[in-house]
Amino acid sequence: RRQKKTASHAVTELENTEGCSQARKPLLCPSHPTEELRLFCEPCDQLVCRDCVLGRHHQQPCDFTGNVIHKQGDTLRELLRNTQQHMDTLEGVLSQVDDVGSAVRSRAEAVAAEICLFARGYVKAIEEHRDQLLKQLEILKVQKENLLHLQKPQLQQLLLDMRTGVEFTEHLLMNGSDVDILVTKGVVSSRLMKLNNIAYSTHPSVDDRIQFSPHKRAGQCCGCEVFGAILYKVVDPARCTLHGEDVHSAHQNQLSGFTLLCEDTMGEGMGWGGDAVRVTITHKDKRDCAVKPTVCDNGDGTYCISYSPEELYAVCICVKGQHVQGSPFTLVVKHKFREHQGVFHCCAFCSSGGQKAAGTMPGGYQGCGHGHKGHPGCHHWSCCGQVKESSECLCGPPSDTSQRSLLRTVAL
Repeated sequence: RRQKKTASHAVTELENTEGCSQARKPLLCPSHPTEELRLFCEPCDQLVCRDCVLGRHHQQPCDFTGNVIHKQGDTLRELLRNTQQHMDTLEGVLSQVDDVGSAVRSRAEAVAAEICLFARGYVKAIEEHRDQLLKQLEILKVQKENLLHLQKPQLQQLLLDMRTGVEFTEHLLMNGSDVDILVTKGVVSSRLMKLNNIAYSTHPSVDDRIQFSPHKRAGQCCGCEVFGAILYKVVDPARCTLHGEDVHSAHQNQLSGFTLLCEDTMGEGMGWGGDAVRVTITHKDKRDCAVKPTVCDNGDGTYCISYSPEELYAVCICVKGQHVQGSPFTLVVKHKFREHQGVFHCCAFCSSGGQKAAGTMPGGYQGCGHGHKGHPGCHHWSCCGQVKESSECLCGPPSDTSQRSLLRTVAL
């Protein structure tokens, strides 16, 4: 009734009883107002009258409503059953949605409690780690101050003794007579020489290096991993050592390297990087010829140094401007690894175990067809007789240099 097209239509309620249905007023055809809708056109799926059948529906199968009502009713009932099944499914899904919603709320509350518990534990761990760091810092400060307090009186006393000796000597030279100077010369000279020979440190016994690294892992505290450490160690170049097979030797034009281990004055590993490491690899004779090494800071007090030498070099490794242990040193450069040109196998003569049927081979050796003594029945390289498959070939170039050593050294 709210639509313009259907505002004038009559709306009635459908009755469930058959008697009321039969008592209803007949439905008239909208195209033929005088004809009642008694027929049903299945292709068009609509009610038609007799005139409609004779007209536009004359070639389509039509039947009376009483004959098709059972078939159409069965179709509706089947659709109804399917719809009811979907309704049951939807009701079950809605019930599950409600149950899951309740479970989500319960689970969220439980997780919130876990988060609060974890946060309290983590805060406790951080606070405990903070207290440990502050305690460590206080101990470190006291240690450094004590060392400085021990050094300061010694230096003050030494300075006082020197000042007294200097003032006395200056006064003697300016005001004393020749006899006075000559009489006291021995005592004064002995005193000044003794003061000059006293060994003392030209630097404070400790430095002010105290740093905080917030990103450094500091282990676990109260079961939680914590970060932040105090950095206070000072690298001692005299205690830094070099490790690796390529420290004093390397193959020509092949990537080589070694490791620098930095330690502090107590001989303990630094545990962190960031030190000023400088490596120079210079040629013995050619001043403008050098190899540029690569220094990789591992962040744990070790440094990987790699290089690829071509000729003859000397190596210097400095930390904070001072040479480490063994620096500078001589770098022995080997010729490029000589690959085998032959075949690594045991030939038929070798396999025969030196039988007479195999004959005598070149060089007068039985059992080997390549003239290499001592290899009957043993796998070896046919070019040089090496019995190790991964070895370097011993066959040098056909020149007088083949008899010389394969190693060339650099004298610093």
